[in-house]
Amino acid sequence: MAKNEVSHRGRITEITPEFTTVEIISVSACAECHAKGLCGMSEAKVKQISVPTDPYSDRKPGDEVDVVLKKSMGLKAVWISYVIPLFILMILILSLSSVTVHEVYVGLGAIAGVALYYLGIYLFRDRLAKDFVFYIKD
Repeated sequence: MAKNEVSHRGRITEITPEFTTVEIISVSACAECHAKGLCGMSEAKVKQISVPTDPYSDRKPGDEVDVVLKKSMGLKAVWISYVIPLFILMILILSLSSVTVHEVYVGLGAIAGVALYYLGIYLFRDRLAKDFVFYIKD
């Protein structure tokens, strides 16, 4: 695996002419711990990822594959989902507090600002989906 890629091992569950659905199991760090049975903190989630189908591939459902995303796209996702909303939240809290607005309204205004940001992300999800493309590594 190259240093500029993020890879997950998965199993193909469905193949259509447009998309291949790959099921990956996302595990927390606790899931690998030798004491996971004692503390009950381990968790694993099954996720399904749609990957564009390669028409020249001889893959079939049940095959084990590596699903890959460019690392730069992962960092972009972190910025879009965590860093920018944090900046919006902090700017709104600091600016609304400086104009001596009541604390309740400062909190509600900051939450509303972040909610509007996520609404914008939701409305432009199809456009963003074109940037974040997974592929199956041979």
